[in-house]
This record gives sequence, structure tokens and C-alpha cells, in this order.
Amino acid sequence: MELRELKYFLAVAQAGSISGAAEALYITQPSLSRQMQNLEREVGGALFERGKRRITLTERGKLLKKRAEEMLELYEKTVSEVSAPAQDVSGEVCIGGGETRTMKIVIRAAIEVQRAHPNVKFRFFSGDGAAVLEKLDKGLLDFGLVLDAPDLSLYQSVKLPHCDRWGALVRTDDELAEKPFVTPDDVRGKKIITSEQSAAKGTIGEWLGVPREEQEIAATYNLLYVGSQLAEEGAGITFGLEGIVAGSGSLCFKPLEPPVFTHADLIWKKYAVFSRAAELFLATFKEECKEIYS
Repeated sequence: MELRELKYFLAVAQAGSISGAAEALYITQPSLSRQMQNLEREVGGALFERGKRRITLTERGKLLKKRAEEMLELYEKTVSEVSAPAQDVSGEVCIGGGETRTMKIVIRAAIEVQRAHPNVKFRFFSGDGAAVLEKLDKGLLDFGLVLDAPDLSLYQSVKLPHCDRWGALVRTDDELAEKPFVTPDDVRGKKIITSEQSAAKGTIGEWLGVPREEQEIAATYNLLYVGSQLAEEGAGITFGLEGIVAGSGSLCFKPLEPPVFTHADLIWKKYAVFSRAAELFLATFKEECKEIYS
């Protein structure tokens, strides 16, 4: 299986037709059809369901599409790193993370590296812990910023100096908006909205003192922006970290009492081989943390 074949396959999947993909790739339709047939023989089954006007991916095709995108992304990242001039620090550093204000420390380190080495580029990926770990394990990220990770034995890590505080996003016309903080008694029996990750870990359930099956969970989210929209539309009370969503005028943030905090770790693969740009970023990040701790 060649990279060229994977690129052609992704073009067909995106275009939804052999003719459309052939036109975009500037190759003949019969040539592209033969290559897709060869690819199907190589993987041992059909990749497309051919309709009258449009072709769609089979389950095998959907899996190959996901893997092909990952392989091509890793290939392009590798080429960028190894082709950088030896006398210059350049290339791309890929960082993934959840929604947390501690990301500012990561960003400050990235900016400092760029000031000294303008040819270094940074790519940021936002996602929950599971998505970040998956990309990190596959080599698609250099570093991941994860929250309250239960086990970091497979990674190297640096704990960030600050913690984030949990609270509730409530509508300004809600009776809870008048309170300085929110207690478990205030929300017991009401519909709640929390992140999928915190729901799985039981963060809010532990604070409430109620098992998940007894909680009135109206919805879960991966990114807090969606959670804030749910709260704004009256779907329930959204639990999230302070300072992630800018106030819209119709919502306000109320810290939890007793307080709940979460910490973040910057992690990377235990035996990672870094580019010079990634090495510089890590060294700069550690200095940033050291200054805060001191």
C-alpha cells in the first residue's frame, strides 16, 4: 500500500465519485478506477458502495479512511521535521489539550520559542483526554495537556503549577444566580450537564454524593462551549471549569462549595524522539513552570 494510493483513495472518498476525484487529481478516470480496484484487492474487500450517482464508503472503507488520514498526517509531520535545515531551528510542534486556563503557560512557552526561532510553527488540537491520548500514542502529537490523568506510568510528565476550579454555569434569571456559590443541595433534583470525561470519572457525582444512575444528567459535552449553549437554552445547569467560556450576559459562573479543583499535566511519550523544535519547546516550558513555582 503506497502513500500515493492512500491520497487517491481519500480524494475519491471526499469527492464521492471516481470522475470528480480524477478531475481534482488531474489523472484519467480509468487509471484512478484501476488503482482503487488494486487497493480493494490488497485490503481484501470492497471499500466503496457504488450507487448510480455517488459512491459511499463501506465499513472497511471508513476504517481505511481514518487510518489513511492518520498515516498521511504522520508522514507530513515527519517530512517537515527531517527536512528542516540543520543550521536552523524550524519545523512544527503539535500540542493537544483539553479546555483549561493552564493552557496559557503552554502558549507562553510556544510564543517565547517562536520569538527566538520564527520558523518554528505550532499546531494546537483541542479535545478531551481520550482524544488527546489517542493522537499522542499514534505519534500525531508531540505533547498532550491532560486533566486529572489517573495513570501516567506510560508517559513522561510535568505537573502544571496552577489548578482549575469547577463551578456551575447558570442562567442569570435563575435563583442560583443570586448565590455566591453552589452547593450539592442547590442542584439536587435538577437537570445537570457535565463533560463526558468528568461524568465517566465521577467528578461531579462524588461532589454531589450521588451515584451516576441517580443523577439527573440531561446531557454531556466534550467542549464546554456546547455545554454553555445548553445551559443558556435552559436544558439544565452546566458544570465546567472557570474561565473557559466568556460570559454571554445570560449566564454566570458560580464556584462549587465544597470546592472542587482539577490539575493538569503536560505529557509526552516515554521514549519519544523529539525534533530540535520540540526539545526547545519542552525546555522553555519547564523554565516557565520553574519561574511560577519559585
